[in-house]
Amino acid sequence: MTDAAPLDDFASDVLDTVEAIPAGHVMSYGDIAEYLGRGGPRQVGRVLATSGGAVPWWRVVHADGSLLAGHEHAALGHYRAEGTPLRTPAGGAASGTQRVDMRRARWNGPLPQARP
Repeated sequence: MTDAAPLDDFASDVLDTVEAIPAGHVMSYGDIAEYLGRGGPRQVGRVLATSGGAVPWWRVVHADGSLLAGHEHAALGHYRAEGTPLRTPAGGAASGTQRVDMRRARWNGPLPQARP
């Protein structure tokens, strides 16, 4: 068995940002790329898909608040436990899955570190 390849700076920064998102809040893939000033939503998604299992991945959603396909059930459990604001589609829960209420749940990222 071989050791995993070391993370590049972008991947490390993505994972650090996801780790910093407080419980009950989310960022979109694009929010993270914009916060970091590089990459894009797809690059952030790729990092999470390949290296994000140890971070709170459920706190990263699509810009419209929709959940990661195939992981909705697990994510909803985390959202409920953390008190993340959710909204139900106009037709009720039967018409589709819940979404994160981005207006209330979006987090703008960690504050820049103070310089000495």
